[in-house]
Amino acid sequence: MNFIDGGVCAPKGYKANGVHCGIRKNKQKKDLALIFSEKKAAAAAIYTQNSVKGAPIIVTQKNLLIPYANAIICNSGNANTCNANGIEIAGGICALTAKELGILPSDVIIASTGVIGQPLYIEPFESGIPALAEGLSETGSDAAAEAIMTTDTVKKELAVSFTIGGKVCKIGGIAKGSGMIHPNMATMLVFLTTDTAISPIMLQKALKEDADGSFNMISIDKDTSTNDMVCILANGLAGNPAIETEGTEYIEFKKALCAVTQKLCKSIAKDGEGAAKLIECEVTNAGSLKDARAVAKSVISSNLVKSAMFGSDANWGRVLCAVGYSGVNVDTEKIDVSFCSSKGEIMVCNNGFGIEFSEQRAKEILLCDEIKIMINLNAGSDKATAWGCDLTYDYVKINGDYRT
Repeated sequence: MNFIDGGVCAPKGYKANGVHCGIRKNKQKKDLALIFSEKKAAAAAIYTQNSVKGAPIIVTQKNLLIPYANAIICNSGNANTCNANGIEIAGGICALTAKELGILPSDVIIASTGVIGQPLYIEPFESGIPALAEGLSETGSDAAAEAIMTTDTVKKELAVSFTIGGKVCKIGGIAKGSGMIHPNMATMLVFLTTDTAISPIMLQKALKEDADGSFNMISIDKDTSTNDMVCILANGLAGNPAIETEGTEYIEFKKALCAVTQKLCKSIAKDGEGAAKLIECEVTNAGSLKDARAVAKSVISSNLVKSAMFGSDANWGRVLCAVGYSGVNVDTEKIDVSFCSSKGEIMVCNNGFGIEFSEQRAKEILLCDEIKIMINLNAGSDKATAWGCDLTYDYVKINGDYRT
């Protein structure tokens, strides 16, 4: 398996584009993205668990009752959530997109991101979608990745190539996400493409299983968005024998998918609103996978841990505190904690108790922009990793006037 360029356009048969159509006031910022598969593709998606859902989620869920699609369209700048005519607008966007691409409205996956509760009008889409579709290109992933950004500071896109059944297959992805991230299904907005031949049932299974260990293990601020969605298209143009059951080919596909999603997870967490540091929590020797995931997610979600990492303070007591309220029954007198970065590693807690360590050395390690918190529960053999970021003054500044 190799990482390659091209993003969502790396797999065969995909084009993409991003334009400014007038949703955002700044004309220099793209606000409408489109991904198109020349062949109708198997489709799978997972959605926010927030009971308040954006209109695009509702429309996409309806469209994917038959799990095939040709296109993904997404606007930024307005979430199309809690709008009286939101469903009508989302349906209208699908119809406009379908007309330009020569497909059915039900073959369109739609997503939106931005401010909640603001009116959204169809006019920008009427004028923008024709140019968006006309500009579709096999090199358009970068433009699409830019068009879905809101408070993101960097574009998030990548792709991998791998082999199944003697055929070279590829998976590409773009993502947006910087704040309002504490998912329980997927996270933010992530659009994935592949030319692998795989049935819709196995594609949905692979996406859900992967998300449990990737996107569901991110937390920026403990807020679950109303518009979170991860979706994937698989058009089968790689020509591999179709994956229709679990087996070697399914496992290889999942490995490649995981390679893409976990890199996207890290880039999302590192780009958290106002963040200065990526925090990775690795839990080992847990009694079960469920326990490992619960502990890791609890630690990276802790505002006190996040604040300590911002201050480069080796306050390991806050880590144990987060382990304690994770809901996992742990033997505190077996827990070891270490901090690690490119500057080295230092153990700060052994068997649940503090040990002597150099505060200066710990400070040097925690001053780096990527920090790993390593927790050994000494209770079994399962492990899990979660990703988050530090909590800085800038997070409050960004969200204090986000709407105005």
